[in-house]
Amino acid sequence: MPALASHRKERSRTTTSPAVGLTTAAIAGVTLLSTQSAGAAPTEPKPSIEEVQKKVDDLYRQAGTATEKYNKAKESTDAKRAEVDELLDDAATRTEKLNESRRVLGNYAATQYRTGAVTPTAALLFADSPQAYFDQTQLMDRMTDRQRTVIDDYETQRAADAKQRAAATEKLESLTLSQKALRTSKQEVQAKLAEARALLSKLTAEEKARLAALERQKQEEARLKAEAQAKAEAEARAKEEAAAEAARQQQEAAQSQDTSTGTGTDTGTNTGTGTTDSTYAAKADKVLAFARAQIGKPYVWGASGPSSYDCSGLTQAAWKAAGVDLPRTTWDQVNVGTRVATKDLLPGDLVFFYDDISHVGIYIGDGMMIHAPKPGTNVREESIYYMPIYGSVRPA
Repeated sequence: MPALASHRKERSRTTTSPAVGLTTAAIAGVTLLSTQSAGAAPTEPKPSIEEVQKKVDDLYRQAGTATEKYNKAKESTDAKRAEVDELLDDAATRTEKLNESRRVLGNYAATQYRTGAVTPTAALLFADSPQAYFDQTQLMDRMTDRQRTVIDDYETQRAADAKQRAAATEKLESLTLSQKALRTSKQEVQAKLAEARALLSKLTAEEKARLAALERQKQEEARLKAEAQAKAEAEARAKEEAAAEAARQQQEAAQSQDTSTGTGTDTGTNTGTGTTDSTYAAKADKVLAFARAQIGKPYVWGASGPSSYDCSGLTQAAWKAAGVDLPRTTWDQVNVGTRVATKDLLPGDLVFFYDDISHVGIYIGDGMMIHAPKPGTNVREESIYYMPIYGSVRPA
């Protein structure tokens, strides 16, 4: 049988140009990239060195504020812990006395049982409300004076013990709150410092050098202001000395004239302020001697010596060396002593900084201070104009 011819029509073949295929793929790729770019979040511009410096300084200041919160919480916690320990010791003593009274009452009950007598003491010992039982005339009549005294003493001690334990429980609750505040403040300090370290770690060597240059510039500007302050102080002292010398000469002339005429007109106008100034100066000398001995020791938040300090820990320790006890935090130290204007500062005065009073230093004269600046630095001398001044006090 002859083979049948194929009736299928041969399909025409279309050849795609390589150039056309490539163009199509390119257009698709561009479209995809455009879509992805439109959906992606815009990249934040890298902050300038000046912005980094401002941010880091602000974080250190916030850490300083959190450190003062920590110091205050720690001071409160320590005080409450001491109160709780005292209350618990007292409660233990009262419990021992109460147990002794129980033993005496138990002896009375045992004696009555052995003799076959009615045992009101035993009933009283195990009653829920002894006082209600005391009110029964029959019982009171059968008690000896000795038994009444012991029972009264027992009831008094039991009430005092309950009151003492309630007070201890209340103090323990307060202590728990203080400990919570302490932990929160510590975490806040650590978070701020970690954020500052993270910012600094992202800088290149060149950027770190630029940041250091900005820091030196800031210190130089503060130093120039301190020099101006020193010049003003020197001029003020010169005027005071000139006025004192003029007054002395005038007084000598008047005394000479009085001697020749025989009238004695010495008015005795000395107010004795020199003695007060010299007393303060003597204390300030001890403060400054202590502070200078700490130069070079590291800043550590929450530390008050002897190997490291934070700002208020240093001022507290320095004034303690002069026999003056200051509170622990900047917020409390600023309320001690007498407020003084910046132009009237004397060595030993405390200078406070920032609106939130989160930093303090010890004035040493000529616009300079000794302070524990911030994490990563050591106790050092620096211009008081390095930071915005809040105010100053003379502690003693």
